[in-house]
This record gives sequence, structure tokens and C-alpha cells, in this order.
Amino acid sequence: MEIESELHKQNPWWDGKFKEESYPRDKYLREIKNNLKSKEILILTGLRRVGKTTIIKQTIKQLLDSGAKPEDIFFVSIDAFNLLEFSIHQLVEEYRKIHKKNADDFFYVFLDEVSSRDNFAQELKSLYDNENIKIICSSSVATLMRDKKANLTGRTRTIEIMPLDFQEFLMFKEAEISEADNAKLESYFKDYLKIGGIPYYVLTEDKDYLNELVEGVIYKDIIAYHRITAERTIKELFVLLCQRVGKPMSYNKISEILKISVDSAKRYVGYFEKAYLFYVVDRYAKSINERITSPKKIYIGDVGIKNTITGFKDLGASYENLVFLKIKDRTPAYYLENSTEIDFIVNDLLIEAKYNKKIEEHQKKVFDSLKIKNKIIAEGYSFFINK
Repeated sequence: MEIESELHKQNPWWDGKFKEESYPRDKYLREIKNNLKSKEILILTGLRRVGKTTIIKQTIKQLLDSGAKPEDIFFVSIDAFNLLEFSIHQLVEEYRKIHKKNADDFFYVFLDEVSSRDNFAQELKSLYDNENIKIICSSSVATLMRDKKANLTGRTRTIEIMPLDFQEFLMFKEAEISEADNAKLESYFKDYLKIGGIPYYVLTEDKDYLNELVEGVIYKDIIAYHRITAERTIKELFVLLCQRVGKPMSYNKISEILKISVDSAKRYVGYFEKAYLFYVVDRYAKSINERITSPKKIYIGDVGIKNTITGFKDLGASYENLVFLKIKDRTPAYYLENSTEIDFIVNDLLIEAKYNKKIEEHQKKVFDSLKIKNKIIAEGYSFFINK
């Protein structure tokens, strides 16, 4: 009865008690909706506290509003303490018993933080291969979704949930602004530069919450998962990366500062990447060898986190970071020629990010000389509106 009680608690729509009134993240809801009829397992991934569980609940509300039966929707938080002793299969079987489901009955299964289970990939493969169900999962760690035994190859579609973009930020702040109201938009954009896009932090500006988020990523997703004993080194690396956002830095330099090997520096930065806390950008180069050996540029998953560590300064670095997050999916590189750097190059697009300052003359010469079709100098909030 204890497991049944817990599942009823996690699925309040079974008892007609479900309310979901959070701000809708429409771009993700549309993508999920467009993939609900496919057989593929949908995986929502991204930084901790970025809103994956909320988006799952919003998807459930949409299903209910469109006529899905409450008993055809099964949600379970896999890392719930009361359920740790049960396998995913056992939880699904318990759901079948509660609702008297036949073996071939269709239903939706939402598995929150599925990768907290060691053998989740094998269980998902078995469910996918043998059940008439649609599975939607969430996970905060990318490395866990890279299935070492290839159990899930060809069976999944991944959607990375990002922190709020500027237009979502305005919605969360309930800002009613016309596009012509430049002064007001500029004021809100400066708030966005400072606060970032972690949904609950945008609503509350509670710094303790953001600190807990960082502790959770560092301890659960990095130190505990990778069984790291050098706890202090990981914390020092986190602070160092926050301080170096937007600045080229080599793994040799990191190893020198932290007094660790180059291999350890590379591996530890990779752990931060897999937890979506930092992203690494390569230098643009025609030679693979040059790209590998050149210094990297580091960007953080959320500028609000950076600002809690470094203070609200170096707005240029925070602005450049926001530009990166907007174009991240296009795999940008940075361009360097004779010590002159241009922030981003993406296929036929060149972007230099400048916040409240003009492009320098030596940069402009390089910027203008490059034979690239489209060139943008991103200077303020307008880069983040309707593009």
C-alpha cells in the first residue's frame, strides 16, 4: 500500500486534484507535442533546476486538456526516496495493477530524473521494445544519457532545456512592454544580464537557492557520480571557470593554476560540460590539429550563476555569454587572427558581441575583411528579440 499511496501522491490527476499554473515554456511544449505520436523515447535534459519537471507537468496538463484520460498518464519521480528499492519495471507493473491495464493498453510514462538509476538504459530498452507506451524522461546529466552499451541507439530523441531566454524572462517578470519602449526594455535586459534565466531564481532572486543549485551540480552530478576525491580542486575549478567566462584559456594553463595534470584538467572540465554548467568553444581553424591544440573559450550555462561568484561586473563577458547561449545549437567557434579575436563564427555568419561599447578599430578591420556572407555586431537587447 505504501507504493500505491506514493504513486497516487505523484499523480494527483488520477484523483481529480491536479493544478498546473506555471508560466508555459511554449517552444519546448511545441517540440514535445510534435513528437508525442512517434515511438521514440523523448529525453528532456539540461542543467539542474532549469525547469524540466515543470515542462513535464505542463505537457501532462496539455494532454489532459486535449482529452487524454487521467488514468492513461503515469508520472514517477525516479529518485523519490520511497521508491528507490523498486525497478522501473516494478513501478510500471504497479501502475498497471492500480488501473487494471491490459498488456497491450497504450499509456504515457513520464520518468523524472530517470538516469539516477544505474541500469536505466537496459530498462528503457526493454520497455521500448516490449510495451505499447510512449516514454518521456528527464535527466540532469548528459554523460548518463550517452549509453555505453548502445542499448538506446536509434530509440531516443533528446531535447535540451535551456535557462529562460530574454522573452521568457520578460514573461516571468510579467513585463508588459511594447517593442518601441526602448528604455524599459533596456532596463529589463540589464536585470536579465544580472539574474540570468533559472526560472525559480528569476521569480524570487533568492541567492541561497542558486547556491544550492550549484552545490547540487558539483556534489551530485560531478563529485559523487564520477567518484572524485579532489573535492577542493573541483570547487576551485568552478570558480576559475566563472572568472574566465568568454576568455580563451588552455588546459595547460588550468593545470598550472590548479597544480593538476593536463589530463585531469581536461577531464574535470568535461564533467562540468556533461552537467550543463559550462560549455567549451573551439577556435575556428581549417586544421583539426590546430583546433584541438588552440586555447578554448568557456561559457557558463547561466549568467546568474556566474554573477553570484564574480559579482555583477564585466557586463561585456555576461553579454557575450548570453549571445553564445542563443546560438549554441549552431556549434559556434571563435575566430583569431594575429591576436585579434572575433567572438563567434557559425558557417556563413560572423558575430561580435559588444555591450555598451563600440567595436575596436583593429577588430573592425578583421571583421570587415573576412569573406563571410552575414555579419552581425550584437550590441544590446535587440539581438534577443524576435530572432
